[in-house]
Amino acid sequence: MYRLSNTIRDYHWGSETAIANLLGIAATGAPAAEMWIGAHPDSPSIASHPQHGGSIALDGLVAGDPERFLGEEVSGRYGKLPFLAKILAADQPLSLQVHPTPDQARAGFAAEEAAGIERTSAHRNYKDDNHKPEVLFPLTEFSVLCGFRDAAASAALFTWLADTIESDPEITDAEGRAVATARHTAATLAQDDLRGAFTDLLSGGADVVRLVGLAADVVSCGRHEVGDPGLAELESLAGFYPGDPGVLVSLMLNHLTLQPGEAVYLPAGNIHSYLRGLGVEVMASSDNVLRGGLTSKHIDLPELMDTVDFTSLGVPYLEAEEGMLGQEIYRPPFDEFQLQRIELAGPAEPGPAMAGNDVAVAQNGPVTVICVAGELLLDSPQGDLRLIRGESVFIPASEAPVVAKHQGGGPALAFAVTTSERS
Repeated sequence: MYRLSNTIRDYHWGSETAIANLLGIAATGAPAAEMWIGAHPDSPSIASHPQHGGSIALDGLVAGDPERFLGEEVSGRYGKLPFLAKILAADQPLSLQVHPTPDQARAGFAAEEAAGIERTSAHRNYKDDNHKPEVLFPLTEFSVLCGFRDAAASAALFTWLADTIESDPEITDAEGRAVATARHTAATLAQDDLRGAFTDLLSGGADVVRLVGLAADVVSCGRHEVGDPGLAELESLAGFYPGDPGVLVSLMLNHLTLQPGEAVYLPAGNIHSYLRGLGVEVMASSDNVLRGGLTSKHIDLPELMDTVDFTSLGVPYLEAEEGMLGQEIYRPPFDEFQLQRIELAGPAEPGPAMAGNDVAVAQNGPVTVICVAGELLLDSPQGDLRLIRGESVFIPASEAPVVAKHQGGGPALAFAVTTSERS
């Protein structure tokens, strides 16, 4: 087993304190948005072995002996660690975004490589040739925009905005162009044309910008009852991104307030944004993001339109399954990863487990584990390794079985990621 040192990304939307408070590390005063745990070449974890000494980037370690570290099956199929785990802390909304399918990622990456677009270019869409399906497991209350809601429900919100703006004498819409935009959007949605409404808003120009401001005024003035959570969010979104069409696109999406443990999965094509909260995020090892609003970054509308799934679907909640040895496992419909929640009760708090309060770590090849509360002991045939809050470890495929055992005086909580059993 290899201890890991992980990079924390300081994106502007990150929290200055949430990750530090969770992991018991010092806050730097800068936003701490994501801690990456894995072998993605942009920010690989640094691995060190308690007995062997020295340290090496995890992607380099794996590349040195892929069959040992990944196992024959994972090595043959992926050739690298196929998943990436993150601790994510959002204080501000992330961009409205979508991730490509594997075929789209391969084709887009190849096209941009052939065109000679630098991988660091602000106008680059595809940083690699992989897809990026995700799972979010909230550790705190977490607000999310996720997938298209029923088009008729969205139409009703735009109609309400138009009616309210017209009826409020303190809100002025010069020439009525913003109201006309709201009514046109409502009519398009009433025909179940999500694609058309989405395209019109993102390319609508000054009239859409004006409607964003008026919609925020309607919510903030306090004169109108705002029952829908999507409408209630408009003032905040417009405050962070004034005039951004994504503020209005948010009314077309499911607005969720997830409680701790209410996991969701995000397949290719699902348009989404994380608004605020702290959680564990797991994804296929990729950094491919196509943006559609709530951002100052590059938006490639034609490529975005080819990537978004314009289907009204239910919220993709992910329920826990019980593993073969009673583990709590979140298994999305993706091959690259699954997430295991490992909770160890303290000595005075007996709970269900295999032997005492021990929990077997689910291993379908390589594993990463991070401890977010208390401390635990990872016991393998090759030795033991103690993890305390904030520490993480990489377990090679060749080191199995591994059992998480209670250590110290109180309960512990950790998360383990491995490839899916369906791989």
